[in-house]
Amino acid sequence: MNREKTQYPGVYFRMQTKVGSKTLERVFYIFYRQGGKGSKQIEERAGRESEGMTAARANALRADKIRGKELTNRGNREKAEAARRAKEGRPIIARLWALYDESRPDRSSRRDDLGRYTLHLAPLFAKKTPSDLVTLDIDRLRLKLSKTRSPQTVRHVLALLRRIINHGVKTGYCPAPDPSRLHFTLPRVDNLKTENLTREQMAAFLEALDAEPDQNAAAFIRLALLTGMRKGGLMALQWADIDFERGFITLQGEHAKNQKTERIPLSGPARAVLEKIDPTGSPYVFPGRGGGKRSDFKKIALRVKEKAGLPKDFRPLHGLRHTFASWMASSGAVDLYTLQKLMTHGSAQMTQRYAHLADEALQRAAVVAGELFQGVSAEDARESVLPPPRRKQA
Repeated sequence: MNREKTQYPGVYFRMQTKVGSKTLERVFYIFYRQGGKGSKQIEERAGRESEGMTAARANALRADKIRGKELTNRGNREKAEAARRAKEGRPIIARLWALYDESRPDRSSRRDDLGRYTLHLAPLFAKKTPSDLVTLDIDRLRLKLSKTRSPQTVRHVLALLRRIINHGVKTGYCPAPDPSRLHFTLPRVDNLKTENLTREQMAAFLEALDAEPDQNAAAFIRLALLTGMRKGGLMALQWADIDFERGFITLQGEHAKNQKTERIPLSGPARAVLEKIDPTGSPYVFPGRGGGKRSDFKKIALRVKEKAGLPKDFRPLHGLRHTFASWMASSGAVDLYTLQKLMTHGSAQMTQRYAHLADEALQRAAVVAGELFQGVSAEDARESVLPPPRRKQA
């Protein structure tokens, strides 16, 4: 199309087909230089008549661009591209979650965290950066979840968001949030529930284990009961971690809850369980498909629990850990410090939930002491406790 002059120097138009129509309309263009004579002449489209552009508006736009008040079209495109790239590189929560998730060596808890992120965090924060968040955002999420979720679930969700942000800060993907703007208040949780099995329930449980067709999988549950190990530690357990000669199991720190490598004793019954496992050639004691690390043992644990008729609120794997500790404490033969080491608790406070069982063992011992001394006369006690008098020398 030929250019048509207007009354304004450097402003012209062309007749072009209107978008979505067969009719013609004027499309305005401008000529100008930035930097005076000798600088490169720039030709740009100013806009369509249907978009509200006129010759006068095109002339005003040309004047602003000559004075540098407006970027050239190319400059606007470069600015938009830079903004797009900056946006893509922004440390939004979605990107920080992906980085955090990929960094975890032990992915056994990934399913729970993925559910928490997908259901509760992504809809609200996926496109926001940590610097976009304020304490009010966290408080609103906590109040919203508390209406339908348990305090423990609320705590897990908020703690996950805090871990995601902390990982981004630690790895240099985002700056640390200003603590005066972003603070996490986690709900308090009464987490002192201690599950235990009676002797009758234990007998039914062991009978259900004996009837399980997959005895290699049943060995996982037996070892959980005999050692008190956590599910994650058992699934990550490798044959190289077991010292049959010295009688110890090494729990590698990368798979431990407190990220600390610990050693626990290998008892005779636990050794017998391990020796009966059919070898598969995998480095893992309880491998998954292809010989790799297994992701869960929930199905068999639930099946054995139901077959044994255990209470509905008994957790089929973590409950065994509580049972191990409860039986140790109530035996009277294991003090709380030793129990803390056996359970690989990070602090003595975590072991205190079993203190009442140890107290009961002490009370039973006191009853025995009372029965021993009941009915003994002072003369009898004197004769049994005091040494006989010395004979006078003749």
